[in-house]
Amino acid sequence: MNTSQPVPTEICLHAQSRVLEMRFSDGAHFELPCEYLRVYSPSAEVRGHGAGQEVLQTGKRSVAITAIEPVGQYAVKLVFDDGHDSGLYSWRYLYELGSRQADNWRDYLARLETAGASRDA
Repeated sequence: MNTSQPVPTEICLHAQSRVLEMRFSDGAHFELPCEYLRVYSPSAEVRGHGAGQEVLQTGKRSVAITAIEPVGQYAVKLVFDDGHDSGLYSWRYLYELGSRQADNWRDYLARLETAGASRDA
């Protein structure tokens, strides 16, 4: 494990507000909505197997996390109430999602609009 890479010091799921709160060893603090984590899942189902194969996730506004399963010392598997459970969220990826949340979210909303799709089911 790369010791210069921040690691979580706290992971707390706020089920009612559907937010995963994370604190990292470098002091970073992120509040990541379940919908955001679901639409940016690192799984092949969402990201595809290469550039240009991404699948736009729609109708995920109300999605919730039902379980967080540790994967070694480097990641967690998030289980969502829509049945999705195939993404492994490494510490590095979660940190990146937190750091780039505003830009990623703007990009996602723009892609939904272009596709004429909705966050609602």
